[in-house]
Amino acid sequence: MSIEVTKLPIRVLFAVTAITLSIGSAQAEDVKVALSGAEETPAVETSASGTGKFTIGDDKSVSGGLKTSGIDGTVAHIHSGAPGQKGPPVITLNKGADGTWSVPADSRLTNEQYASFKAGNLYVNVHSADHKPGEIRGQLKP
Repeated sequence: MSIEVTKLPIRVLFAVTAITLSIGSAQAEDVKVALSGAEETPAVETSASGTGKFTIGDDKSVSGGLKTSGIDGTVAHIHSGAPGQKGPPVITLNKGADGTWSVPADSRLTNEQYASFKAGNLYVNVHSADHKPGEIRGQLKP
């Protein structure tokens, strides 16, 4: 049995559209992050800073990026690690112009990494020639 959409009352169409949109929006989390030297482990005295926005989907997809200032970054990563702890890189970000960094297309977390994200145990940091382990850092908090 099929239903012709044109014969449905307009209120039903609006309700179906609203439900569809709310389901779609529940499938990803937008995470804003602020990076500073104080968040590095150990803390770094620097005037560098950064802000970013990442989207992490229930399907474990990752997108987004960040913008830095006051730093000539050499590499940036999303790492696995609780606040105050160092951890291994999970995703290496692509360097753009003027201090911008972006997540490579089709990036995904593993099940373990996604669980770490949900627990607040992923962070992003930017490394520099002066601070090879990382100069600025920010925790990704769901």
